[in-house]
Amino acid sequence: MATNHDKLSPPMSRSSVVYEKILTAIIRGEYVVDRKLPTEAQLSATYAVSRPTIREVLARLKEDNLVVSRRGSGSYVTTRPDFTVLQFAKISSISDIQRCFEFRKDLEGGAAKYAAARRTTAQLDTIDKASKSLRKAIELGSIATAEDFSFHLAIAESTNNHYYPTVLKSLRENIQKGMDITRTLTLQASERRLATVQSEHDAVVDAIIEGNGERAREAMTDHLENARGRMFEGA
Repeated sequence: MATNHDKLSPPMSRSSVVYEKILTAIIRGEYVVDRKLPTEAQLSATYAVSRPTIREVLARLKEDNLVVSRRGSGSYVTTRPDFTVLQFAKISSISDIQRCFEFRKDLEGGAAKYAAARRTTAQLDTIDKASKSLRKAIELGSIATAEDFSFHLAIAESTNNHYYPTVLKSLRENIQKGMDITRTLTLQASERRLATVQSEHDAVVDAIIEGNGERAREAMTDHLENARGRMFEGA
């Protein structure tokens, strides 16, 4: 029986289905790092889709820094994501989370820019408290997903444009799923990576405090792009 979620979820496009299959093959080591992928014609035959669909898939894999094109040679695998990623989400979820990060860069980059220009003293205090709560949770070894979301929401609310926090709240489940994965992987990594993540948050806060909208936007988009990349860092 179909669930409500199944009824609401749109059917996956052919390119999304093939993207998942190739990503799975890369994670499992079936397509090897620094080795050439099969040609477009071969991939088209293997996955029973058109070559334009394969080109669309390869473009997405390039955006996710998983493959690179070499002129006159073809496409090569550049990164094999850590197999532990699959412990936290299905491939379909990982693909969706990547697209969510892509959307968040524009949404939250804009929010940070307007927050820098419009935040009140009280809102700035809320952002600062959220940042400190996140830092403390990290120091205690917590995954801190709730604290991380609260930090981003505080910035969205400081735009004084209700559309920003409304959209962010509507995406809470998707966003927190991505946070669960990236923050868990970060906790399993080095202290240096933990410090890097915190410094990215600090850069956003500093720019908002200074009222520098462009710098705040850049710091936020850099942070989200880096977070997306950390999910796909190689094994």
